[in-house]
Amino acid sequence: MTAVTSTTDFSPRSPDWWRQAVVYQVYPRSFADADGDGLGDLRGVTERLGHLADLGVDALWLSPFYPSELADGGYDVADHRDVDPRLGALADFDALAAEAHRLGLKVIVDLVPNHTSHRHAWFQEALRDGPGSPARDRYVFRDGRGASGELPPTDWQSVFGGSAWRRVADGQWYLHLFTREQPDLNWDCEEVRADFRTTLRFWSDRGVDGFRVDVAHGLAKDLREPLRDLGPLAQNGETALATLPPGAHPLYDRDEVHAIYRDWRRILDSYSPPRTAVAEAWVPGARRALYARPEELGQAFNFEYLQAGWDAEEIRAVIADSLATARTVGASATWVLSNHDVVRHPSRLMLPPGTDDNAWLLADGRAPGVDEAAGLRRARAATLLMLALPGSSYLYQGEELGLPEVADLPLEVLQDPLWEQTGHVRKGRDGCRVPLPWTSTGESYGFGAGGAWLPQPPYFARYAVAAQAGVEGSTLELYRTALRLRRKLLAGEELTWADADRPGVLAFARSDGWRCVANLSDAAVPLPPGEVLLSSVPLDGDGRVGPDTTVWLA
Repeated sequence: MTAVTSTTDFSPRSPDWWRQAVVYQVYPRSFADADGDGLGDLRGVTERLGHLADLGVDALWLSPFYPSELADGGYDVADHRDVDPRLGALADFDALAAEAHRLGLKVIVDLVPNHTSHRHAWFQEALRDGPGSPARDRYVFRDGRGASGELPPTDWQSVFGGSAWRRVADGQWYLHLFTREQPDLNWDCEEVRADFRTTLRFWSDRGVDGFRVDVAHGLAKDLREPLRDLGPLAQNGETALATLPPGAHPLYDRDEVHAIYRDWRRILDSYSPPRTAVAEAWVPGARRALYARPEELGQAFNFEYLQAGWDAEEIRAVIADSLATARTVGASATWVLSNHDVVRHPSRLMLPPGTDDNAWLLADGRAPGVDEAAGLRRARAATLLMLALPGSSYLYQGEELGLPEVADLPLEVLQDPLWEQTGHVRKGRDGCRVPLPWTSTGESYGFGAGGAWLPQPPYFARYAVAAQAGVEGSTLELYRTALRLRRKLLAGEELTWADADRPGVLAFARSDGWRCVANLSDAAVPLPPGEVLLSSVPLDGDGRVGPDTTVWLA
């Protein structure tokens, strides 16, 4: 990897484009519906790519569009090298990639290597062929405990609740760290490794520019006999990772996983330009950096920033630590405020410290209530702060419209398996997956002619693209202006903190005099000298920066 300097080229033509990119996550089933069946599809994405080009992002990341029964929103994949017929065909993907490239957009696809769908041909073969067969070696099958094997092999727990083991008709059990429809693959099996090498080449050959690797920390597992129980740590994976010595968890973040990604990097680097990759790895920062090494995936998601509260000291510490950690391996940092798994940030950032997101969702967003306008103001400030940071920013579809979480979805319409899998304890992630509003009128606000697979609230009308495009001061125009300015101002990956005169204020400088001041406090503070390039809300002209406001200056 070449050294990054103030003259490093981060343009779309450069192999380093990803280091400072703005990537827009598309959840295809909720983006746009071209065929009118109520479910978003690839043709719908293609028809709306102009929106992304106008927004000014560098790339789109497509969440899974593969054949799936949607037991986990598409992350239960029945074929990693095809398109779900409800979303289109391979020809539709090729058309999408071609149009994206014509518009100057890179294409990143989701790769789901930890597990398959139970409908995958391999798993169906494993069920037919029985214990001891080569087909079963592709997955994690074990005999049960107890007098007749009636007990699960270990106490390991599913992320979605309950045992991570499910028994099949012949008496054996298979491992599923997520839903029971998502059997885990056995990455000790060479056939599994070879198949994913084929998958990487398949999509790279079709013009894919990069991959987002789902559950990147979960592939390598300690499957030596006897399998180890986790005891009290079984109920909480994050606690177990923090408690056990690094690399010692039997299921997550094992040191052996890095050999897989070094192997992948050789494939990704065989293309010109090299294909990029980013790890979804829910592990502590120092361990996460290992996935971002140049000889592995190159970048990893930074979830500490997403999880930080609206507190200047906490956010500054997270930023400083994230930049330092990325720098140790020559990677660039990543920043994200919303995605398909968390409460949208205009709502989340308004929740009092210590609020349980799930309890808030179960109360339909009413306990506590969230001031919609105040939440949007805070979200705009958070976004402008994020976009000023060195590294790559990942946007989630609809955040450019300021969409809040749809917290009051009726229980009978919920689709997320979390609701059923946890015995109606966790409401799930449907509230951030409600289909986008494109127009202010119509049955589905322009999403498609046949309604939407999740109900959209009436207030979506005022957030629609058509209601904001060209409207001065709208959230959509703020994003467009910020991304246009960011591209002009971008140089190098350095950040220099400035002394803030008041508590609750973050201030730092980038290159060529670009400065960012974010007031996270509840009182106005003096505006530093300099030309105001952009502010998250209009300034009052009194020489002050109001609460929950971010300003870019030159």
